[in-house]
Amino acid sequence: MAEGGNRRLVVEVCNARNLMPKDGQGTASAYVMVDFDGQRRRTKTRLRDLNPQWDEKLEFLVHDPESMAAETLELNVYNDKKTGKRNTFLGKVKISGTSFAKAGSEALIYYPLEKRSVFSQVKGELGLRVSYIDEAPPPAADEAPATEAKPEAPPVAEDKKPAAEEEKKPEEAKKTDEAKKPEKTKTDEKAAPASKDEEKKKQPEKTKPTEAAPASTDAGKPKEDKQKAPPLPAPTPPATPAKDSHPLGLSDLEIRPFAGERPSSSYDLVDRVPYLFVRVLKAKHGGAEGRPVYAQVVIGSHSVRTRIVRSADWDQVFAFHKENLNSTALEVFVHEEKKDGDKPAEDVSLGSVCFDLQEIPKRSPPDSPLAPQWYTLEASTPEPTAAPGNDVMLAVWVGTQVDEAFQEAWQSDSGGLNVHTRSKAYLSPKLWYLRLTVIQTQDLHLPPAPDTKSPISGGATGPEILVKGQLCGQVFRTGRAPLVTSSSSANPTWNEDLVFVAAEPFDPFLTVVLEDATAGQPVGHTKVPLSSIHRRLDDRAEPPARWLNLAGDDEGRPYVGRLHVRVCLEGGYHVLDEAAHVASDVRAASKQLSKPPVGLLEVGVRGATNLVPMKPATQGGASGSTDAYVVLKYGPKWARTRTILDQFNPRWNEQYAWDVFDPCTVLTIGVFDNSRFRPAEAGGSGSSKPPVKDARIGKVRIRLSTLDTNRVYVNSYALTAVQPAGAKKMGEIELAIRFSCPSWLSLLQTYGSPMLPRMHYVRPLAPAQQDALRHTAMRLVAARLSRSEPPLGPEVVHHMLDTDAHTWSVRRSRTNWARVVGGLTRAAAAARWVHGVRTWSHPPTTALVHVLLAAAVLCPQVILPTAALYLFLVLVWRYRARPRGPAGMDPRLSQVDAVGPDELDEEFDVFPSSRPADLVRLRYDRLRALAGRAQTLLGDVAAQGERVEALLGWRDPRATGIFAAFCVLSSIVLYAVPFRVLLLFAGFYYLRHPRFRGDMPSAGFNFFRRLPPLSDRIL
Repeated sequence: MAEGGNRRLVVEVCNARNLMPKDGQGTASAYVMVDFDGQRRRTKTRLRDLNPQWDEKLEFLVHDPESMAAETLELNVYNDKKTGKRNTFLGKVKISGTSFAKAGSEALIYYPLEKRSVFSQVKGELGLRVSYIDEAPPPAADEAPATEAKPEAPPVAEDKKPAAEEEKKPEEAKKTDEAKKPEKTKTDEKAAPASKDEEKKKQPEKTKPTEAAPASTDAGKPKEDKQKAPPLPAPTPPATPAKDSHPLGLSDLEIRPFAGERPSSSYDLVDRVPYLFVRVLKAKHGGAEGRPVYAQVVIGSHSVRTRIVRSADWDQVFAFHKENLNSTALEVFVHEEKKDGDKPAEDVSLGSVCFDLQEIPKRSPPDSPLAPQWYTLEASTPEPTAAPGNDVMLAVWVGTQVDEAFQEAWQSDSGGLNVHTRSKAYLSPKLWYLRLTVIQTQDLHLPPAPDTKSPISGGATGPEILVKGQLCGQVFRTGRAPLVTSSSSANPTWNEDLVFVAAEPFDPFLTVVLEDATAGQPVGHTKVPLSSIHRRLDDRAEPPARWLNLAGDDEGRPYVGRLHVRVCLEGGYHVLDEAAHVASDVRAASKQLSKPPVGLLEVGVRGATNLVPMKPATQGGASGSTDAYVVLKYGPKWARTRTILDQFNPRWNEQYAWDVFDPCTVLTIGVFDNSRFRPAEAGGSGSSKPPVKDARIGKVRIRLSTLDTNRVYVNSYALTAVQPAGAKKMGEIELAIRFSCPSWLSLLQTYGSPMLPRMHYVRPLAPAQQDALRHTAMRLVAARLSRSEPPLGPEVVHHMLDTDAHTWSVRRSRTNWARVVGGLTRAAAAARWVHGVRTWSHPPTTALVHVLLAAAVLCPQVILPTAALYLFLVLVWRYRARPRGPAGMDPRLSQVDAVGPDELDEEFDVFPSSRPADLVRLRYDRLRALAGRAQTLLGDVAAQGERVEALLGWRDPRATGIFAAFCVLSSIVLYAVPFRVLLLFAGFYYLRHPRFRGDMPSAGFNFFRRLPPLSDRIL
């Protein structure tokens, strides 16, 4: 948006569908009331129509474009009271400001009507187009009529006006218009649309006695000039140093939390660490202009230099960890670089300035930055170059990591200005599904076959062709379609969908190739620009079809046919780029379908303790070293802390915030050892060594649904890494977590809404296709983040996204089996309890069960209320034993101690295997044995169902005859005996005393086991 321009919100109310009849005659006369930012507009009433069509555009003024994302557009549909019995409510729609699209990119979206209360009867949908328009400020020439309308001064004073006063007229006119703006806004809110023009004419007369001096000068203006003068926009207030203004966009909305919550820079979850800041701006010295100079900052054993410049203008900030300082004095030296020809000579000191650390002032944001001052350099030697008149401009203060200068400063605990050790925030690329529907082809001209006598080039069945699509390394093919004849009238048809993953910024083209699968050669190809592809938000409308002209590979075949396709970008899906069980974002790809956030997640990375050495010991060192940093991932936003060098107990004390759109999501936190900050070890294109990878230290996952709202959790989590040699504890990480929620109602509503967007249910993707697309999305995200600065390594991204979660692992198989057994433990315990009651292990309990059975049979209406009350009491009893904090990774559940080294080595093996053939054969035999047991279990399960089918299919005539006779006798008994009596008798018979029960299986069990399965017919 241009500076000083206006922003207008345009709401086009298109239509409504399937409204609830509310006028008592089976219809409704609907109109829509639209509210935004204190302004209200209304559509016309459509009489007696349950599917009204309005097609009206309503415009609203956006007073503060910066806070538009936090505003809410509310639309209420009513039945007109003039035609119905009363003004009844038909439904409402709320749209967050984050989903507003820029003019030109809006689309028709149908929003389901929501209830106003629990007892509201609402149904139907409302079709809307919502967009905003940025208008440029009026030119200076348009402001002249407004400035000329001022009351004239006496002639003598007018002649003496300087030229500078004439230049101030446009500014005074802006101030006058700004003073009127609140009054006009207030009038717009209260007045009806029909009387707005009259109210605006009367407004200056009403507010004349109370306006300020600038506004009173407009009283003498002619009425005609006021009507002709264009409205001037209110000037945009300047951004304060503590809060930068950002343009409205997706990246900005992902990084900063939503309005109304505490700012993420409060740093109230971590400790504020004191740092000594030294800002060196520039220096001046007489007679030495243009010479190369540099500054040196010395505090005890800490010494750091600025870059060498000839203008003596550095503007660099240095941050020293105050606890690591071993001196009470700060010295700043300025040196002039000397060279003897091509050989460097000893530098000449221009002087120094000294500070006592006890006298340095303290600063804490939001205080303004400390203004730099000139300090005279004191000569330490009687050299002629250190003559008086040499000055340096400095600013020295004591601050914390909250200081805005800390992020770009040279840091003493993270390697200085090394880009690979800085803390950064990253955004995953916005991912879309691109659907290419191949319908058919026409007017084909196949190239001549290389060998017409070859049976594969044609033959009796003719050639087979297929369509191949390629986008950013993704290649998908349709099935083969036979070409019945070689004439041009043959039109092979596919009607198949090819789905790709596209990442913004998009690749320029989608390549479509038609291939002769029989001959193995391309027939023709074409390119589809992604900028021209239709974007679809739902399945209500099919994307427009198009014909693509196919061109041959050589210049002699410019046209070989055409292909009928549909291409669209699916904005209604969420592109999964991480494992489904640890998903952190489930929103649709289209911004227009996004909903407002329900909360704010704040995470403070305090520090780590007892980290193990990750790098081998040097020749002079007694132990290894660890250069640790933390990566946090939630939604599309990634956060990376700075790297603390050579510390086994690093303290980061950094805090980050995310908007939460669904509480049933997972936050992933990983700790890594930095190996890229040393150029000699990092390798790369300019080095003979292969590029090194950052080593894994540990990972923690926290599910947000296990957190209480508005509560701070400060816990330490164990970092456990699974290695080929076994599981190893790598240390502990200390985190502070807070999940804030402004509205409990919005939070509870998310538990009843679907996890994924609507398109995943109305047009679901196949599981195998979804898995392939997820791995493609993971590779795209890793490739994009690895090109950032500093790069986030592919090994880090793959580990955070759990890329290998679906690969074969004996350990994971045992874990899942243990989970299944754990889920059936309650059922097994209940079965053991019933068996104990049946065998009279505890006679009083069995007698009480007899009483309860008689009460349930005689009074069946109390069964469900009693069961619900019992569950409630159980939940209340277990509330005391609830988890007090979020749980991290569970090594026992992961079965890290129940597997051997060979099984772990198999888990870390690549695909395809890189191990020796004998070892692979041994593992294959072990897998065959495991699969044999699973095969036997599946056969036993299938046999039970086959016995039921045999009982009803007369495979064993005698058994089926016995069952038929039993059914006849049962029908007679059930008809003659009351059901309660029969149920009570069956219960008592089942709970009879062991002395009245035999030790052999029952007759019914024996009868079922004798039924014939199909296992005897398997080869």
